[in-house]
Formats: sequence, structure tokens, C-alpha cells
Amino acid sequence: SKMAQDMTEKELLKMELDQLKKEVKNERQMVSKTGKEIMEYVESMAAEDPLLKGVPEDKNPFKEKGGCTIS
Repeated sequence: SKMAQDMTEKELLKMELDQLKKEVKNERQMVSKTGKEIMEYVESMAAEDPLLKGVPEDKNPFKEKGGCTIS
């Protein structure tokens, strides 16, 4: 597809209109309802959250495999 800077104003407006047509179909909900649901979900999953409880060393794919020594 073309880069945005290579498109005419008409093409850009058509692209924006197509996006808005997609977005208008999204079901809307009040933040007061969804915010509470998100908070409840996050709190219910906190016990399994590796960012909160950490990752055991034996299961951590990013741990140092070994070191090097300079002598």
C-alpha cells in the first residue's frame, strides 16, 4: 500500500472515512461500568501476574546463561 505522504488528500480522506465506518460499528459502553470490570479482573488475576509476584529463576527465559571471567 502507499505511504501516507504519497497519497492525495482525497485518498487520505477516503481512508479516514473507511476507518470511521469501521469504528462506528463498535459497541459503546460507559467507562463507569467497564472501568470497574477491568479493576475486578486485574485484581482477580494479581496472584498469577509475573510482574507482581516475579518469575522463578528456573522458568525465566531471560536469565543469564552463564558468565565470563576475565583473568
